[in-house]
Amino acid sequence: MEVQVIHPQLKDEVFRTKIRPYLLQQEVVMQLSNRRAGSAATKTKGLVRGGGRKPWRQKGTGRARAGSIRSPLWVGGGTIFGPQPRNYSYRLPKSARKEALLSALSLKHQDGKLIVVNNLVLGEAKTKIMRKLLENLEVKSALIIIPASDDFLERAARNLASVKVLRAEGLNVYDLLRYENLVLTQESLEVIEKRLVS
Repeated sequence: MEVQVIHPQLKDEVFRTKIRPYLLQQEVVMQLSNRRAGSAATKTKGLVRGGGRKPWRQKGTGRARAGSIRSPLWVGGGTIFGPQPRNYSYRLPKSARKEALLSALSLKHQDGKLIVVNNLVLGEAKTKIMRKLLENLEVKSALIIIPASDDFLERAARNLASVKVLRAEGLNVYDLLRYENLVLTQESLEVIEKRLVS
């Protein structure tokens, strides 16, 4: 298939906004926090197996008093203040998330890393076809945005570590900054502009 680079009229309110580095940083930290499993856990003295009986009587032995063989002071005892499962996710305000996305798109345009093509249709899900397509565009690392699900395109790019295919509704700051180039189809450009211009 022949992929042709086009130069459409880009909306200033999407691709030429003020770039706010602090919002980009906050958005990336939020996205990475939301991906954390938060499943790290250690056992306290109440969770460690054993230790139900008092090891020896309270007084008269000459030894320090002890209430359980699973005390954190003992070998095999519980952990003091160890990690427990928790939820790390949080949300930035909607307006801040939108501004961060606009900043990332504007940064790509400013750096000359935005490529708009007429369409992207693969006849079959072959990695070598995708690699050839990217060579024609003179691109090594790219985030490709498509308007709707395309099984052939998504499977063809799956084995390329420096390429990711995303649907327009999944566009996010982390992936925009992670890949060097942003490749849009004419249709996905319209979807993005419609979503962000309000």
